[in-house]
Amino acid sequence: MKRIFLILTFISTTVYAQNDEVAVKQVVNRLFDGMKKSDTAIIRSVFSSDPTLQSIATSREGNVLIVNEPLDSFLVGISKPHTEVYNERLSFDVIKIDGELAMVWAPYKFYAGERLNHCGTDSFQLVRIGGQWKIQYLIDTRRRQGCE
Repeated sequence: MKRIFLILTFISTTVYAQNDEVAVKQVVNRLFDGMKKSDTAIIRSVFSSDPTLQSIATSREGNVLIVNEPLDSFLVGISKPHTEVYNERLSFDVIKIDGELAMVWAPYKFYAGERLNHCGTDSFQLVRIGGQWKIQYLIDTRRRQGCE
């Protein structure tokens, strides 16, 4: 009987973890769907009420910089009229979940229309708030070389 209980516990835990992983991927994919559509309401819906957005950049002198961008500034940039579709194509490399915290490591390539603009890696921290996964922290790298 104890063995059956352990097996059922393992199965239910595994299914629950897989469902969380699917839900986390859906949130990240919804962000990029919103970017493709330039739909700031979709984009805003995937973030917590006070998220942190950062990018790692390199100055002309070769110094590493951490650039902070408020969500509202990001939304203004996405909503500005543009003819190309913004398409960030990523692959989910690693997803880790512990209770109400999830981490996503996702290499990406960013296209403006059909033109490859840059590539890098996105690192997301999500928090389950009110039963829904929300992006709390997003930091990324960006480079224009070594993308192919």
